[in-house]
Amino acid sequence: MATKAFQKIYTKITAITKATITLKAQNVGYEELATVNGRLAQVVKMMGDQVTLQVFGGTEGIPTNAEVAFLGKSPSLKVSDHLAGRFFNAFGDPIDGGPAIEGEERSIGGPSVNPVRRKQPSELIATGIAGIDLNNTLVSGQKIPFFADPDQPFNQVMANVALRAKADKIILGGMGLTNDDYLYFRNVFENAGALNRIISFVNTTENPPVERLLVPDMSLTAAEYFAVDKNENVLVLLTDMTLYADALSIVSNRMDQIPSKDSMPGSLYSDLAKIYEKAVQFPEGGSITIIAVTTLAGGDITHAIPDNTGYITEGQLFLRKDTDVGKVIVDPFRSLSRLKQLVAGKKTREDHPQVMNTAVRLFADAANAKTKMENGFDLSDYDERTLAFAKEYSNDLLAIDVNINTTEMLDTGWDLFSRHFSKEEVAIKQEVLEKYWPKA
Repeated sequence: MATKAFQKIYTKITAITKATITLKAQNVGYEELATVNGRLAQVVKMMGDQVTLQVFGGTEGIPTNAEVAFLGKSPSLKVSDHLAGRFFNAFGDPIDGGPAIEGEERSIGGPSVNPVRRKQPSELIATGIAGIDLNNTLVSGQKIPFFADPDQPFNQVMANVALRAKADKIILGGMGLTNDDYLYFRNVFENAGALNRIISFVNTTENPPVERLLVPDMSLTAAEYFAVDKNENVLVLLTDMTLYADALSIVSNRMDQIPSKDSMPGSLYSDLAKIYEKAVQFPEGGSITIIAVTTLAGGDITHAIPDNTGYITEGQLFLRKDTDVGKVIVDPFRSLSRLKQLVAGKKTREDHPQVMNTAVRLFADAANAKTKMENGFDLSDYDERTLAFAKEYSNDLLAIDVNINTTEMLDTGWDLFSRHFSKEEVAIKQEVLEKYWPKA
C-alpha cells in the first residue's frame, strides 16, 4: 500500500469477478466511489475490513496489484437551473457538447420524503393522451408504470408525454437506450423547442449495463432540486425499468448472491421501491410524479419485475395494439390509475366520471359482441352498434396518437354516444345527460 497526495492507494486485490473486486480497506463508506486502475467503481458490500467494489466498466484486464484509490464521497450531481435543456450520462457528465454544470454538489440516492411532509396528491397532470387523461387520469405526486411488450412504441409515448404534459420540468432517465432511441429523444425535444424544460440522463447500449443503475438516482436528485428548492411540478420519465432490474441481476449474480424469482436479486422489491417512493406532493406546491416503462417478456405480467412493480405503484398503464384500428391504444381493461378519483370531475369537468365509466361499459359490451361473433352466434342491432362504437372509441380516444385536452375528450365521448346509442342506453344521470347530450 502506497500513499499519494495524502490519499491511500491500495495495491492488493484479494478477489476479482467479472464485475467486482474485493480488497482489505479501512475507513471506507458504503456506496463510496473509488478508482481502480483509472476506472470508476463503487462500494457495494462491506464485511469487516473486506470491501467489495462494483467496477462500472467491468474488471477485464485489471491485475491483482491494480491501484485502488477511494474518493471519500458517494456519486453526486451538481444542481442548478443550468441543468435544464441538457443531456448527461449516468455519472452526470454532459454528453451534448455543452459546458460542465456549475452548482451545488448533492449526493444521489438519498432517502425518500418523510410521510409527515407529504400532502395527499390532488393536482391533475394532463398528458394530452386521451387514453390516459380520460380513463386513467394522473395526479401530481403519483407513481405509475407503462407495461408494454418490447415491440411497442413506448419511447415515442414517453417523448409525447414529455412534450404534452403540463409540468414545469420534465426529467428523462433513459436506461439501455439504443443510439437511435437517444438521437430520437434528442431530435424530438430540439425540434419541438421544448429543451428549456427537459433534462435527460442517458445510458445507451454502448455503455456498461451496470452504469444504468445510477440513472434513476441522478434523475431523482435533479427532480428533488426543482421540486423542493424551486417549488416546481416535476415529471420524471424512466425507461426501461426492466433493463435497470437486469443490471441489478448482473451485479448480484457476479457477487454470487443467491437469486430469487426469475433470476432477480432478493432485494428487487426494495430496489424498485427506493426509486418509486420518491414520488411526492409537497404542501408548499412542488411535486415529483414518476411515469416509468416496464417492458414485458412475451406479455408475462407475472414476471418478478412487473409483479413487484404492481405492489409499489398506484396503478399501471397497459399498451397494446388494437387489431380493429391498427393502432397502439391504452387498454382500458388492463390499465388502472388508483388516484384518478381525486381529480376526475373535481379538477376536470363534472361529467368526466360519467363519460369515462359509460364508455368503458359500452366497450366491454363490444368485447362480448365480438366473442359472440367469433363463436358463430347472431348479433343483435345493439351488438352491431357497440362494435361500431368500439372502433371509433379506439381510434378517436384510446389511441396513443390522440392529442386533445380533457374538455375535447369529453365532448368527443358525448359525440360517440349520441351517434351510436339512445339516451336510455347510455344510462347516465338525467341532469348530466340534459346538460351535455349533443343538441341535434
